[in-house]
Amino acid sequence: MNNLIIKYYYGDYGEAKNGAADISTSNNHKPEWPLWEVFIRSKQGLDHKHVGSLHAADAAMAIENARDVYTRRMEGVSIWVVESKYIHASNPDEADSLYDPANDKAYRHPTFYELPEELKHI
Repeated sequence: MNNLIIKYYYGDYGEAKNGAADISTSNNHKPEWPLWEVFIRSKQGLDHKHVGSLHAADAAMAIENARDVYTRRMEGVSIWVVESKYIHASNPDEADSLYDPANDKAYRHPTFYELPEELKHI
């Protein structure tokens, strides 16, 4: 006699189309939570930095999980989570054409300017 015990945790059910929890007992579905990108601000006045990714059912759960995973030792003062499907990035293969206009503008680079001898700490 093979009895299979399935243990469910918070958020394991997924959602039905009407927003209610899908608690069907069939094993035909594997709940897959969306992937969230996590950004942490370590101190007031600094930028948020990408620290990693996690799966969560919704934004509130993603923030709670990010707090537990990425700020266990008081490393942050602010957490941002963004669902990965909403992040759009440039294609690394197209970097030459994307950044080409900036290459011929040397005045945008600090090496273009000559600094006086008096400035030692720049």
